[in-house]
Amino acid sequence: MRAAMIQWYERIETTTIYVTHDQIEAMTMATRIVVMKDGYIQQVGAPKDIYDNPNNIFVGGFIGTPPMNFISGKVEDGRFVATGMNVELPAERMKFVKQFGFENKPVILGIRPEHIHDTDKEKLAFANAMVKLDVDVAELLGAETNIYANVGEAAIVAKVSARTDINIGDKIELAFDMNTVHFFDPESELRIDLVKSDQ
Repeated sequence: MRAAMIQWYERIETTTIYVTHDQIEAMTMATRIVVMKDGYIQQVGAPKDIYDNPNNIFVGGFIGTPPMNFISGKVEDGRFVATGMNVELPAERMKFVKQFGFENKPVILGIRPEHIHDTDKEKLAFANAMVKLDVDVAELLGAETNIYANVGEAAIVAKVSARTDINIGDKIELAFDMNTVHFFDPESELRIDLVKSDQ
């Protein structure tokens, strides 16, 4: 049905407003999305831009399947530190945190499930961002597996290749691509570069 509607929109060449609670419909059918919560606009943009650069925790958690992971912690001495996690930040990410005044302050790290890896290649590439986890659920979806685990009190999901044989109860190490993370202010829940300096 989605494919048929997309083709129909192309044929009529008319601006169409489509209202949906299904974020997959919005991502696949829209050229521009308006994300709303409680009647207020949270973000407006192209689907890929909203997915890659969510303005706040609500947008990051709403757009994407599985949704973005959120882990509370602090950035200090060039590292992101949380219960069960102590990883190095790339220089550009550290510069970003400093620029907006969130070094040594509570922050919420956001990372997409597909940016948490289990292959030897990624483990080598992100050797300074390894996290040890116990697998709570391994959800085989055919071409990929969703791994559900906890980092401290934060429940997370990693989307990895199904070629890896992972089972419930396994103790594993996953590599976090810290080049892709976002940081959010715990109070306003905005991405830190959108927080007003006088807040």
